[in-house]
Amino acid sequence: MKFIKYISIILWLALTSLSCNRIKTKSEEITLKVKEKTSIEVRKQTQKVIDKLAPTFNAHQPDTEHNKKRFIDFIKVEITPDVKNIYCHADALGIDADYMFSFNCSINTSNKIIAKHSLTIDNLNTDNAFALQHNFNWWDKETIQKLQKYSWTNGNQYFKYYWYDYE
Repeated sequence: MKFIKYISIILWLALTSLSCNRIKTKSEEITLKVKEKTSIEVRKQTQKVIDKLAPTFNAHQPDTEHNKKRFIDFIKVEITPDVKNIYCHADALGIDADYMFSFNCSINTSNKIIAKHSLTIDNLNTDNAFALQHNFNWWDKETIQKLQKYSWTNGNQYFKYYWYDYE
């Protein structure tokens, strides 16, 4: 009888030990998953903060995720299927920040942009802000200078210029 009692106690200890090991292993798996998920979330949140403080503009490759995001942030119209070849550049160091965008779009989208930014045809202002602009393959100043310019200003503090090639 004592023998059966000892065997029962040994079996109980073995089963308890196995059960504890299973619980320990499962808790370690869960902890690892939580850490991985937390790490991914922290990276995402960190990237969002960095993107707000120092947004990325890609002047050398069109239609990147950053360029699409900047388009929505700055141009403030939906990216429809006609909007493509989005290039953008920012020179935001110092007091004279300038942002440049080039993209293809339909006349309808162009009209939405003009309306969204309250742009008007500018026949008086001869300043195209070319001194602030940079030279890129996608930014042909000679061609732009020949296009009808639309503009907006809030009293010599902030300017928006927009050109659309109807050809």
